[in-house]
Amino acid sequence: MQKNNPLHGVKLNDMLVFLESKYGWEELGERINIRCFQYDPSIKSSLKFLRRTPWARKKVEVLYLESI
Repeated sequence: MQKNNPLHGVKLNDMLVFLESKYGWEELGERINIRCFQYDPSIKSSLKFLRRTPWARKKVEVLYLESI
């Protein structure tokens, strides 16, 4: 059981949608310096990148936790 994990049950897609609506792609690209947020960003391309890049996903998770 993961009751102490604040990310338990939160999908990566939901995190991205929340962060994009809160900050927009431009500010998201400034806060997290990854190409998928800075050049032709989309939820689909970002999900593809983040699912196979653990260090970038961790940055998104940290920003999400700071933002909620």
